Amino acid sequence: MIRRRVIVSGLVQGVAFRAYTRSTARSAGVNGWVRNLPDGKVEAVIEGPGDEVKSVLEWIKNGPPYARVDRVKIYEEPVTGEFTDFDIAHFRGDY
Repeated sequence: MIRRRVIVSGLVQGVAFRAYTRSTARSAGVNGWVRNLPDGKVEAVIEGPGDEVKSVLEWIKNGPPYARVDRVKIYEEPVTGEFTDFDIAHFRGDY
């Protein structure tokens, strides 16, 4: 099991990036969340088996059809096991 936090820059809001990410993550069998940030970026936390998390990260590097991914920052975090699904979250001001 691994956990990664990602920050995605580019044209990633208003192009269904979160919905596609949720669908991709659920299909891969990983848990976590994805949300828009006020600065126009998207943030996600992805937790699950290593190969599955890595496949979602590879997808994120391209994004959905109308997105333009300019940069992906990936941070390793300790696994917590706190998630039971992959959801779209909402910014709460803790960025």
